[in-house]
Amino acid sequence: MRWIRFGWLLAPLALLGCAKGSDDPPAPPVSSLDPAASKALATLTFTEQPPLPPDPTNAWADAPDAARFGHRLFFDPSLSGELLTGDNDGSEHALGTRGETGKVSCAGCHLGESWYSDTRSIQQQVSLGAGWGLRRAPSLLDVGHTKLIMWDGRKDSLFSQPMAVIESGVEMNSGRLYAAQMVFQRHRAEYESLFGSMPPLDDASRFPALGPKEAGCRVLDGETKCKVPLRGAPGDGAEYDSMTEDDQHAVTQVIANIGKALGAYERLLTCGPSRFDQWMAGDATAFTDAEQRGAVLFVGKAKCIDCHSGPFLSDQKFHNVGLKPAVVATVFIDANDRGAGLGMTELQADPLNSEGPYSDGSDGRVPTAVGPELEGAFRTPMLRCAKMRPSFMHTAQLRKLSDVVSFFDRGGDIGGYPGTSEIAPLDLTPDERADLVAFLEALNGPGPGADLLTPPE
Repeated sequence: MRWIRFGWLLAPLALLGCAKGSDDPPAPPVSSLDPAASKALATLTFTEQPPLPPDPTNAWADAPDAARFGHRLFFDPSLSGELLTGDNDGSEHALGTRGETGKVSCAGCHLGESWYSDTRSIQQQVSLGAGWGLRRAPSLLDVGHTKLIMWDGRKDSLFSQPMAVIESGVEMNSGRLYAAQMVFQRHRAEYESLFGSMPPLDDASRFPALGPKEAGCRVLDGETKCKVPLRGAPGDGAEYDSMTEDDQHAVTQVIANIGKALGAYERLLTCGPSRFDQWMAGDATAFTDAEQRGAVLFVGKAKCIDCHSGPFLSDQKFHNVGLKPAVVATVFIDANDRGAGLGMTELQADPLNSEGPYSDGSDGRVPTAVGPELEGAFRTPMLRCAKMRPSFMHTAQLRKLSDVVSFFDRGGDIGGYPGTSEIAPLDLTPDERADLVAFLEALNGPGPGADLLTPPE
């Protein structure tokens, strides 16, 4: 079931401030806490940014030259195809005007100045690329510490995720052959300095010459017509049918390498230590009394730590929290979104997963089985720098951290979503809910370096 599209609703949410109130009393030192609470809180903290785990899928994951190339690609819209929906009207909420090409980059929906959340699209909820997405674009901060990514886990590496964006009719609305040809035209020297020689993508006898409006979906006679998603195998449609299997593989390898450069850049994006970490390290002046009470609630009565565990406050797993989707921004919402119940199945079959031929190694992250507990389940988001996000949940329908706390306090919704909810009411008082919000807002760190937030020169 899908809801019909609504009209423009103009109510953008400003980013929240980061500083604690100057009149708030300091909290007691952490040493005064109940030992059980103190021990639990210690599992959430760090004084310095934890080192990135190795990424066996990407031999260039920690190569500075690859990160610089990925930085350039992240802000480059030239790989994208045609803007489709009429809501691309040239306004500040759109990336261009319907019919224009070369307008969508990664940075179009992950804005550096907003710490890689989307504060551009109308209502700052779901994103308007070539068309409207159905899920909120998650922040990219600390994404290098994850293995299964996307809300539904259908990608298991940073290098494979951009392929889905390139080929999505509502995101870049492009195709892997056109994107590879644009890299050949615009970035060949930089690409080849990292990954070796590119295939002769200017040889039209082997690689059909494409324009941006031929790469993805098009509006024909008032209807959006899309090619079959290109998977690098004979028979999947469009221009790939005329290419040999070796040439199809060569094109897909180019896009996988683009993903590896992007992944190297994204691994540099961090939230960093917060006032919570200062307080845990012994600075009693770093936390207010309300924030300290919220921290104790987080690991105690509210049971948030059951899913939001570890130094980035996420167990990196998938849970059904009983959220009934609602219409957001100007668009429809997929009320039957199966989440990881479908995403994990797609991952297992994906030729670009970490066990496939385009990966540089595997550590067994692809799930061997998909059980019913994943139906309607979505990845637990990390909570560091959550205050900087303009909306919450995979649907983006909750607009404030206080809305999120209230949702979990009431035990979620009764029906209206696939699967079975895992959560139950918490019976928090209004003051306890406010204290939890105070703690969550205190998890802001310094964010990424300023040189990473904008396009390179």
